[in-house]
Amino acid sequence: MSTVIDVHTHMLSDPWLETLLEKGGRYTMKKLGGERVIHYDGAPFMTLKDGMFDYERRIRAMNRARVDIAVVSLTCPSVYWGGKTVSTATAKMMNDDMAAQQTTWPDRIRFFATLPWQYPREAVRELARAQKLGAVGVFVAANVGGISLTDARFRSIWNAIDKSSLPVLVHPSAPPGVAEMDMTRYNQVASVGFMFDTTLAISRMIHDGFFDRYQKLDIIAAHAGGYLPYIVGRLDFCHKNMPPARVKISKHPSTYLKRIYYDSVTFTQDALEMCLRVGGENRVMYGSDYPHNIGDMKGCLARVDALSTRARHKVRGKNAERLFRM
Repeated sequence: MSTVIDVHTHMLSDPWLETLLEKGGRYTMKKLGGERVIHYDGAPFMTLKDGMFDYERRIRAMNRARVDIAVVSLTCPSVYWGGKTVSTATAKMMNDDMAAQQTTWPDRIRFFATLPWQYPREAVRELARAQKLGAVGVFVAANVGGISLTDARFRSIWNAIDKSSLPVLVHPSAPPGVAEMDMTRYNQVASVGFMFDTTLAISRMIHDGFFDRYQKLDIIAAHAGGYLPYIVGRLDFCHKNMPPARVKISKHPSTYLKRIYYDSVTFTQDALEMCLRVGGENRVMYGSDYPHNIGDMKGCLARVDALSTRARHKVRGKNAERLFRM
């Protein structure tokens, strides 16, 4: 069978957690259902799992699931807290840690760079340093502290990434307005809000002309693009019938959806196959969301392996090998 490369999978570290709890301000940790859970403004945000802190445990899990390589990333809230000094230092700490793990497990681990996006000058410097350490991509949340990724303040970072030729994983966070939307009840941030955050971020990039400005930039939309595959027809129809939707772009949004990459983190076969129809079999890559409590290495791979022979081969690893130049 072909090589399996996991492009959506996370790792933390004890120093990162300690710094978040000491300097994160609105982040706290409480026990919930017998597990440690990070809370934001008192609402559950992320359940901490042992696998997030233990690379040997990760490798054993990969072996059981028959996953060959993991391109690990920090997850939200990343380093978007604590002020310039803390955010920058924490990004450096995570990149150093992940680079060390890549050295320890050279055949199994690669990593996405962590950047202090809210401080562009420092982010550009850390991007260059992380690339020298061996980063194969860049991680960014779909909103950075409520700020859109197309905001002018991030332009210097995007320009630097474009020159670096590193792909970018756009990963959801809690979307702005969670409290107003009453989304903290029933943990709808995870089930609904995350998908909305990615969908809004990527569709805004499309309408803002982002993909026309950055012809070489490769974007990976987490969780199979959120709702994007499901609303592709609506995006095109609005573009045709609503002038504001085509102020900056002349092509249909669906054409841009074929330019981005997607992971395979879906929980039904139909959703994965719809993603392939929208993005194309050359643009979908295996992902697991391990080790979150809704991560699923085996299940996500089983759905990939249920695809046609040609698509399965590409999604398992060939597309990632090409994108990350492995």
